[in-house]
Amino acid sequence: MAVSPHLLALKATLDEDGKGLASFTTGELEVEVRAAHDSVFAIVRRPGQGGLAVRVAYPAAPFRCKALRCGPGEAARIEVTSPTGTHIITFFKSREALERLRITVELTPAATMVLPFAPRDLYPLGINDDPLAARGNVEASQRGLNAGMLYFRIDEPAFGNVLYLQNFTALNDYFRPTGTTPDGAVGGEWPELGYLLPAASREAAAEGVALEAGEPVTISDVILVFRHEAPPQERESARQFVQMLGTAYQIMDLPAVEYRDWVDRAERAARDLAEAPAATIRHYGNLYVHPYTDAEYPDIMVQMSVIAALHDWGKWRGEPDPLEAELKKGLRKFYDPKLKTLRRYLPNVGKDKDADAVDSWYLYHPLLNLGRLALDGDEDARTLFMDSIDYAIRAAQHFQYKWPIQYKVTDFAVIEETAPADGRGQTDVGGIYAWVMLQAFELTDDKRFLDEATAAIDTAMGLRFNVNYQANLTAWGAAACMRLWRITNRDLYLEQSYVYLASFLHNAVIWESRIGHAASYETFFAVTCLQDAPYMAMYECFDSFVAFEQYLKDGGPDLEPEARMLLSEYCKYALSRAWYYYPDALPPEAIADKQRKPNGYIDPKLSFPVEDLYPDGQQAGQVGQEVYGAGAAFIFATRAFHHVEGAPFRLFCDYLVRSVERTGDRALTITLDGGETCVANLRFVRLKRRKLTKTTVMTAGGDTLRAHAVSEDRIDYHVPADGRLVITWE
Repeated sequence: MAVSPHLLALKATLDEDGKGLASFTTGELEVEVRAAHDSVFAIVRRPGQGGLAVRVAYPAAPFRCKALRCGPGEAARIEVTSPTGTHIITFFKSREALERLRITVELTPAATMVLPFAPRDLYPLGINDDPLAARGNVEASQRGLNAGMLYFRIDEPAFGNVLYLQNFTALNDYFRPTGTTPDGAVGGEWPELGYLLPAASREAAAEGVALEAGEPVTISDVILVFRHEAPPQERESARQFVQMLGTAYQIMDLPAVEYRDWVDRAERAARDLAEAPAATIRHYGNLYVHPYTDAEYPDIMVQMSVIAALHDWGKWRGEPDPLEAELKKGLRKFYDPKLKTLRRYLPNVGKDKDADAVDSWYLYHPLLNLGRLALDGDEDARTLFMDSIDYAIRAAQHFQYKWPIQYKVTDFAVIEETAPADGRGQTDVGGIYAWVMLQAFELTDDKRFLDEATAAIDTAMGLRFNVNYQANLTAWGAAACMRLWRITNRDLYLEQSYVYLASFLHNAVIWESRIGHAASYETFFAVTCLQDAPYMAMYECFDSFVAFEQYLKDGGPDLEPEARMLLSEYCKYALSRAWYYYPDALPPEAIADKQRKPNGYIDPKLSFPVEDLYPDGQQAGQVGQEVYGAGAAFIFATRAFHHVEGAPFRLFCDYLVRSVERTGDRALTITLDGGETCVANLRFVRLKRRKLTKTTVMTAGGDTLRAHAVSEDRIDYHVPADGRLVITWE
């Protein structure tokens, strides 16, 4: 094993006594802060079972250090003084079910400077604190600009599982002046792991990428969560990851969410779909949706995505939107009676497209939305769904439930086997396929569909953190596992759902970027759309929202509490963050002037979202403006806003409401099923031509909650995200 001088220096330091600066315990762990010749380390030990060394300061010059008086909630505070400046290192611990430790490092530069290279900050330790003797395995590390997380286990000695999370939100004041981004910053090669502080470009002028003298800046904010036992089995490892990430999440400083009027946005989207010439096109006398603004050929995924969302919107409004029926008229034109399947394009698609080519997931997603309509009583949708289901099964069986990226719909000839980024096919298609099969099972009670769902999920076992190909497909895979568990009562599938969740959360941007144009929008708890994509996409955002609605509904009280909390928080932040996909919510300079060919152009007057927002602050909308993303507004409006008959308001809640019961003429009870320690936003939104009256919100325990904000148009409450609330009004 090749090692760096930094590792050897650590070994020499640990072999010597060094200067002890502080010591404390958290749970069964002992923490010692020690000065070395070029660094300050925190040594975390489980007595007799190894540990970790965390580099908390690298002054890159001779230094002096001393312990300072602790503030409230602090376990230790250390000051390191050197020609570089002053480091203040603060340790926080907490007594929870899992051992956890937070370490923040603030640097005040002594002069205007560009920081030099700093080594990674995390080293597993073996017997006798030997970093060369530890044996273990890294399960997951940061992908691109997603959360700066590292999940690994130390097997020899048996230290356990460790989740390392670098809170990039706190580091924006380092990234912005230095012109850096934390792209793949957390990772490493065993045993040198952790965070590699991004260095300014060598080509940049020093004065343009320097930290200002005397200005404090946070250069590290790391959260560590520990589990004593680290079983190597995929499902238990994934469950522990979700649990540990939830534990870390609870001590993060979370950004605020804002109220968004999704009802108004949905009304505008419906109007633009119906009236804007750039939104639709006619073929064979039927109306079809353009995928992008006045661009690209109609395809079946786009039609069904918009139709299914419009259907939900019509149900919420109490009357169908006329556009839903108009768009349904042309669906049969996508059906190939010879192959007995839905094709991606209409028969008259241009020669510039391969009419026989289909991405693996594209075969199944339209069926999922047809299944939604069929289960809601749409007989035409049921007929088209069932007419297409046998081909869907043939494709799955042909590829033995391991789908390529793209193939010929005529003979299954593979066009593209694997993705260049990871050398794998569409690894999560089995999840969405399983959901479609479960829809067919619910419609027919035919066991062969249940067997197909089981086969697809079983085949994906063993992928561990490599399940995710496209975020929304992974979310539907989690939902399929949960539904399979409910049907079969086999705990295996409940446990396997955590594998899908872990892979989804691994691709989450669990930080609020303020880099470049990202300062104009929200990024917290977004998910990059593909396993290697540099951007967050609206379609994957709202489709995952719908999948998790199903997952949480089926999960019930047996669901891991941290899983329930994290998914509820994902949905909560989506309702705030997704607003910025709309070009009228972004400053003009944050939107790209040109879009990917042949994806049309961006029209800020249309209430259709751009496809792409970037955590590193690139201009939004480089890919295009999604007409097929119009469904997002319908989905968010119908899930977050609730009609209350006879009341002068609509009820808004940014957590999914499990149940609503009218208990009086001016009273109702709602039940939320979110995180036990989290807060939901409950808002009374005035209806047009009505006046808000006095409201009261009480917990099930009888505590009356005080309104957070009151205006003529809204009354806002912060309420517990888990439990029953009693609401009354005058």
